[in-house]
Amino acid sequence: MKYFLIYLFLEVVVTVNMTSWIGAVATFVEMVFSALVGLIILANMRVTLMQNMNALMQGEISLSSFQRLNLWTIVGAILLILPGFLGDIVGLLLQFSSMMTLIVSKLLHVGEEKTTPRHFSKGNHDEIIDVEVIDDSRTLK
Repeated sequence: MKYFLIYLFLEVVVTVNMTSWIGAVATFVEMVFSALVGLIILANMRVTLMQNMNALMQGEISLSSFQRLNLWTIVGAILLILPGFLGDIVGLLLQFSSMMTLIVSKLLHVGEEKTTPRHFSKGNHDEIIDVEVIDDSRTLK
């Protein structure tokens, strides 16, 4: 509860300062524009989700990255819809961080290392033990 009150206080302070700096009409236009951007992001979330699923299936991102990307994209879109400059700034930062994480992981193929079972890995032939079993008993029992 106290974090919400701190956020609300900071939101009011930032919004009042920005409104006095850029004016009431520009503030209104910015709030309408940011709400439209947030709604468009939420409407296109299906496409973003499919892109993230493809990246997950191809091993370009890990499961935790997949969850984090989608969660922060939704939270950022909701913050863009809500009125206020601080929420808009945080919402935009969340959008850019999600997109940059996805782009960097695709370009650099960064993700969790793919672990292959030890007996299927290539190389390290020195660790293979060749055993031949010879039965000394000549009679069958």
